[in-house]
Amino acid sequence: MSGVAGGGDRELPGDGLTLLVAGGAGFIGSNFIRYIRGAQPGWRIVNVDALTYAGNLANLKDVAEDEAASGGARYRFVRADICDPVAIGAVFAEEKPDAVVNFAAETHVDRSIDDPGLFLKTNILGTQVMLDAARRAGVARYLQISTDEVYGSLGAEGRFSENSPLKPNSPYAASKTSADLLVRAYFKTYGLPTLTTRCSNNYGPYQFPEKLIPFFVTLLHEGQQVPVYGDGMNVRDWIHVDDHSRAVEAVLLRGKPGETYNVGGGNERTNIEITKLLISLMGRDESAMKYVQDRPGHDRRYAIDDTKIRTELGVVPQVPFDEGLRETVRWYLENEAWWRSVKSGEYLSFFDRWYTGKGR
Repeated sequence: MSGVAGGGDRELPGDGLTLLVAGGAGFIGSNFIRYIRGAQPGWRIVNVDALTYAGNLANLKDVAEDEAASGGARYRFVRADICDPVAIGAVFAEEKPDAVVNFAAETHVDRSIDDPGLFLKTNILGTQVMLDAARRAGVARYLQISTDEVYGSLGAEGRFSENSPLKPNSPYAASKTSADLLVRAYFKTYGLPTLTTRCSNNYGPYQFPEKLIPFFVTLLHEGQQVPVYGDGMNVRDWIHVDDHSRAVEAVLLRGKPGETYNVGGGNERTNIEITKLLISLMGRDESAMKYVQDRPGHDRRYAIDDTKIRTELGVVPQVPFDEGLRETVRWYLENEAWWRSVKSGEYLSFFDRWYTGKGR
């Protein structure tokens, strides 16, 4: 692999690259690390995660075991909070990363309604800490993982392009929008070679069970009803986490600094359609649904125009939705010990407040 031009006089090397992944113990981050280890065997990965409720080292148990068996040269985990400039500075100084991918974020909309301050701290101030550390270290690439929720809500027609106005409607989306603007400012002001991806809804293995698909699968498996917000006609575009990982790799290697790339799955589905698919796959009937009060600021429709990443970088989703959904459901049924271990403690407290209506 040839080197890729970076910021200043630094290039992104091929083999021998050190990649710092922030938030690598979470759902998308852990799947990305697993993917990159297969796709880029010459890379060294440093996983930095604070291990909050959604960060789980069990997500990378196979990676850690493989690393231990092979001598431990390609992967390292460091527990650190991206909001801690001293700890993050020390990681950059010791590891000397060539590139950074920042997945670290608070992501659940309901939680952001419950506690906006936590989201502002992690998603905005934490991003600033990461950007400052990357600037001081002179990294060749800094890639910020964002979301289509920064664009707000669509009507029945149209799709979000990279030039769509940013109109966040929840504290979560507002915090991610602010982070995106910081990333842009560090490119414009300091010349830090930043990139941003905005992805649609991800699904796949190791997703924390507060998100719709694993949440519903685990409830249905336990014989419980699943809650449907409002009329269930909210529309989301779904992409398998492996397709997202492929897109992130492509942007990191071939994206143009200063640019934003939308990542879509081309699978628009209403929430009620997803719910009924999951009920069918789990062998239940529609009595397993219960309609509940809609959440505040619930965006009606998201849809991604991913023409830019398809045409410029050749990124096209590979996992058919129906196949990916079946495999995802099968994974949760075969890994009950994993999700039962995380469905405890702080998660149950939040679940009780929100999904029983006590926290609204």
